[in-house]
Amino acid sequence: MNSEDLLLSSYHYDLPEELIAQRPAAESRLLVYRVETNEVLHETFSNIGKYLPADSLLVFNRSKVFPSRLLGKKESGGAAELFLLSLTKNEDGAYPALIKTTSRKKIGMKFFFPNQLVAEIAAIYPDGTFGVQFNLDDIKDHLFEFARIPIPPYIRKGESDESDRRDYQTVYAREEGSVAAPTAGLHFKNELLEQLKDQGIETASVTLHVGIGTFRPVKTANILDHQMHSENYFIDNENAEKLNHAYAERARGTKKIFAVGTTTLRTLESSYGKNLKPGEMYSTNIFLHPGVDVKSIDGLLTNFHLPESSLLMLVSSLIGRKKTLELYDIAIKEKYRFFSYGDAMLIIR
Repeated sequence: MNSEDLLLSSYHYDLPEELIAQRPAAESRLLVYRVETNEVLHETFSNIGKYLPADSLLVFNRSKVFPSRLLGKKESGGAAELFLLSLTKNEDGAYPALIKTTSRKKIGMKFFFPNQLVAEIAAIYPDGTFGVQFNLDDIKDHLFEFARIPIPPYIRKGESDESDRRDYQTVYAREEGSVAAPTAGLHFKNELLEQLKDQGIETASVTLHVGIGTFRPVKTANILDHQMHSENYFIDNENAEKLNHAYAERARGTKKIFAVGTTTLRTLESSYGKNLKPGEMYSTNIFLHPGVDVKSIDGLLTNFHLPESSLLMLVSSLIGRKKTLELYDIAIKEKYRFFSYGDAMLIIR
């Protein structure tokens, strides 16, 4: 790691706006980078099995995005937007949320949404988020029926539609709790998963609920001054056993472990070498960047990330900042599609 690796500005790159994917492609592309040979290959995603050793374990994040965006009005009639950050209440009994209005927010302020839903500010937290209470005991069913899927602002200015309810969700999603999709997994269809299974590729799952920190940019000039967001994760008993067995085989040189997505890698690296209790919820604010030795995986499948983002730094922790930006430059020249609905990159260490 050199001094340039510490500078936020060192992770900048210029991306033509037309390469920001607005909808998923019928067939995604895959940039394959082999670290050992420094080889770059261009493929269609459905052929990923050609590049995975037969003794591979693919690890997925099966967290499920929940509809969390509510559009309504203040008591005065002005527009209001509420973005619920979790389906679980805080210790104070309020749901964590972001609120967007033109007026100053204060405790006791009420907001009114379609289908007779009312929210009231019960707490204002130091990090700029709010605690809200609803006129319903259980808000989940209401959200899944009436709220909007929270797509990022670079996709159609954040205005989701019914297609996003299907498209912005992995086929293997199980545990509700994320406000953003683990997007590397969006490329997998059930047919491809069956093909990989027939090929002898094993799979395991972890659950990390993606929080609001995924939207928050790194703002410090020195990346080591960045306060990484915290996210909750757990691994159930069945998958903990799979991972433990895979790590034992890996130590003997007979298994390769690939993380599908940055959230999966954050979970694996946070739990690596620790005696976790299966099914118990843990919190991680791990920050992977050049200079951090990533020990838990042999490869990563990931999308192309925003300039100066912590996710770009995560990829750089595996292959170095200069190589990462070199690959991004290649992807731009080859007109790969970027970000959540874009194409993918497979790094094989």
